[in-house]
Amino acid sequence: MSATDDLRAAGVAIWLDDLSRDDLVSRRLADLVATHGVTGVTTNPTIFATALADHPDAYAPQLAAGRAASRSACETALGLVADDVRAACDVLAPVHDASGGADGFVSIEVTPDAAHDADATLAEVRELRALVDRPNVLVKIPSTDAGVRALEEATAEGFSINMTLLFGLARYREVMAAHRRGLDRAREAGIPLAGIRSVASFFVSRVDVEVDRRLAEASGGRAHPLRGRAAVANARLAYAEFEASLEDAPWQALAAAGAHPQRPLWASLGVKDPGMRATRYVEDLVAPHVVETMPSKTLRAVEAEGRIPADGVHPGLRDARDVVDALAAAGVDLGDVAATLERAGVAAFGESWQRLLEAAEAA
Repeated sequence: MSATDDLRAAGVAIWLDDLSRDDLVSRRLADLVATHGVTGVTTNPTIFATALADHPDAYAPQLAAGRAASRSACETALGLVADDVRAACDVLAPVHDASGGADGFVSIEVTPDAAHDADATLAEVRELRALVDRPNVLVKIPSTDAGVRALEEATAEGFSINMTLLFGLARYREVMAAHRRGLDRAREAGIPLAGIRSVASFFVSRVDVEVDRRLAEASGGRAHPLRGRAAVANARLAYAEFEASLEDAPWQALAAAGAHPQRPLWASLGVKDPGMRATRYVEDLVAPHVVETMPSKTLRAVEAEGRIPADGVHPGLRDARDVVDALAAAGVDLGDVAATLERAGVAAFGESWQRLLEAAEAA
């Protein structure tokens, strides 16, 4: 068996964190689905800005049509993104059908202008869902205060959502609670719960980057024994929260009415530390019902050198709690780390969207 086979056997869904028009035209995405176990795709403005810059000819006819129709850069960019996401949804439609709607999703993100406005976010969820017009699209919402409120409203209306830019346990609890409230409201409104799916995108490598920076400052630049240990510990404890959320009676009642759990999705699995194995995050966070999203580089590394355990989370939960306690003793506040990374993530989201607009204008 290959490493990707081992991941699937462990109950992990493999999603590609990458997409371009060239991937679709060349059938590279279809090949990854058919032969490499890929069952979903996540996207963001950076991915599309890179795709547009690297393959301008693939988008030339659509860009020319946008200019002829006097569309704004925003309208043009959204059209490009929606077309690629729609085409990717079509590639993954057989996966979606074969899994009974559990997998085969492609994500499209709301614009950064809506990140701190719940009403604007909800309006964009409706717009993007209609624009792509496929049952296997997930609309990505950043997990800000406004995003959490929008998640509840969107879920109550029956939309499937990918909550992104999650870094800490406190915010994750808020996301899980909002998702459940939305399901409760959808049930009361007579909306079938079976058609509502959601993932919570918990970022990994960025946590190590920020924590390791703080540890280096505290130790005067010397190597710290906790270096590179925070991100996995943080994600493992998030998974424990996920499991615990499925055990109470209110959730069991929702499940009996057809509701599906909001699956944890591990994002940012590409390692940033050159001293770390390229597949380390993928291996250490293997657990049933999770999604692991990987850029092409990480997927290739997993196929070439991955050593996939049957379970990378549960055996390490005690160690995860010890690591978090040790970080606190060393003066690292993971709550503040999460808040810092959320602010930086939203700011980077805006910058990426601006790069996409500029790439559309330049092309």
